[in-house]
Amino acid sequence: MPTPPSQIWASAPGGFGQIGCVYTAQGLEFGWAGVIIGPDLLARGGRLVTEREGCKDKDLTRSSVTPEQFDRLIRNTYKVLLTRGLAGVVLYAADPETQEFLSGLVNGSGAG
Repeated sequence: MPTPPSQIWASAPGGFGQIGCVYTAQGLEFGWAGVIIGPDLLARGGRLVTEREGCKDKDLTRSSVTPEQFDRLIRNTYKVLLTRGLAGVVLYAADPETQEFLSGLVNGSGAG
């Protein structure tokens, strides 16, 4: 079955198992969602920090976006993605330190 166009990927046949982004998932809800936390949001020193160099979204990395705006936009992006799953969400962090930080939050070890 062919992959549907990005505007309807989440609701069309062939969309199951596909990866979307905040622009294609915004406003939709799923039973379960999976979120990959990339190099634009990292755990460092016991807290989450945003990293402009890790972002591939040209709208967020242009020079007119201040560091404060970038931080807010990245955090909002993940907030949107993390709230798409009605039953739950599965997280994966590409960065090992971020994986450990998130695992500590989920397992209640007090990280963060």
